[in-house]
Parts: sequence; C-alpha cells; structure tokens
Amino acid sequence: MGAVPSERLMPIHGPEVPTTARPLSAEFTAMSERVLRVTELTSRLNVLPFDDAAGRAALLEEILGRPLPDRVTIYPPFFTDHGLHLDLAERVFVNQNCTFLDYAGIRLGAGTMVGPRATFITMSHPVDPGERRLYLTGGPIDVAENVWIGAGATILPGVTIGRDAVVAAGAVVADDVPPRSLVAGAKAGVRRSW
Repeated sequence: MGAVPSERLMPIHGPEVPTTARPLSAEFTAMSERVLRVTELTSRLNVLPFDDAAGRAALLEEILGRPLPDRVTIYPPFFTDHGLHLDLAERVFVNQNCTFLDYAGIRLGAGTMVGPRATFITMSHPVDPGERRLYLTGGPIDVAENVWIGAGATILPGVTIGRDAVVAAGAVVADDVPPRSLVAGAKAGVRRSW
C-alpha cells in the first residue's frame, strides 16, 4: 500500500450535465453534511471543562455513533471529520490534539497508544491535476493491538500497522508496518514530474 492509493472512493461531482455548473455528487454532499455536523460536535467537545467526563462521553457517543468501549481515553482537543468510521477497541489511549480523517475507516486495536498531534488520514485526491477535483481516493487504516504511535506521527491512507509495532515521533507512514518493528523518519523528495 502506498501514500496515494489510486482507488476511487467517491466522485466529487455528479454526472456531466450540459451546463457549465456541475453539481456535487449525492455521496459527496452527504459526506460534506456529516463533516459539518461533526465539526460542530468536536467544537463543543473541545471547549468542555476537562472534569466534565459525562459531557465528553455524551458528545463522543454522538460523534462516533456508539458509546466508547471500556477503558478508552481520549484527551481533547480531538478532531475527526466523520466519526462513524472510527473503530476504537478497549484500552485505546488518544492523547491531545489528534486528528482522525476517518471516512474510509480507521481501526485502532486494543491497547493502542496514540501520542499528541498524531494524524490519521484515510482520504486523498488523485495526483493527476485533471482528476484532482473529480474524485476522492484513499483506503482504510488498520492498526493492530498494542501499537504505539508517537507524537506528531502521520499515518496515510491504506496503511496497516502490525501488532506491537512502534511508530516514532514525527514519522510519516505511507507503507505497511510489520508487527514488532519500529519505523521512523520522514523525507520528502521528487518522485515524479509532469
């Protein structure tokens, strides 16, 4: 799996019409409405007093569409763009200021720890400029049990992280991570030109 999956998950615009204005697709419109609703909910969540555990639990249940599993800890601020596709197992710990763009699905296995400012991104756009505004691409992120995601790590679409693995702080993970391994580093470089 790579950083920019080519699978087309959703058209942004509806079928071609004989006018210059192209309407947004029904699927994209529904997703956009959910993003607005969840943004409202996370905005409310992130200004609650820290000791309002009942208020946090109620808002997280509304965001995720179900109650949190046993012994899951999420420290605000917390951000997600959809929420309904974020699957958290028991004993997951999410530190402050983490972002989960979960439309294509994110699963965090039991005992997973996520450091502050970690980002999980399941959606992207095609690299081809002619298609960039036509489709959303992406893939689910699957994190196995007992994984540690370091502070500021970024997990890109389609990545699977194996059991007991460690993702170092600041790492950008574009490829699958084998079980019981440590991945580190981020290096941007020209990969192709057009």
